[in-house]
Amino acid sequence: MAKVLVVDDEEMIRVNLECFLEDENYEVIAAGSGEEALELLKQHEPIFGIIDMRLPGIDGNTVILEAHKIYPNMRFIIHTGSSEYTIPEALAEIGLTSDHIVLKPLSDMSILTKSINIVLNK
Repeated sequence: MAKVLVVDDEEMIRVNLECFLEDENYEVIAAGSGEEALELLKQHEPIFGIIDMRLPGIDGNTVILEAHKIYPNMRFIIHTGSSEYTIPEALAEIGLTSDHIVLKPLSDMSILTKSINIVLNK
């Protein structure tokens, strides 16, 4: 069972993602902040993360960069409510593209499954 890190400060979104991914046969590790996510990474080795960008404290971009240092093969999906979000240069340098962005709210969770498959198969 593949491990997934879900980071979102909005509890309802985090729980919905967690339940959906568990139904899709993923083992989910969930965090409500970037700091909590980085602590969890010391105990778990997820294959990918679904990361919100606007977090209290450490933002999602920083979480991705720090997680990448720990697990260079880890893949990411950026889950953001900002339609204006673009991949910063530091994330582009580690391989993230516009294919890695999923806008919330998701009216159809199959979009997430498709994005996960795209990211994992790159």
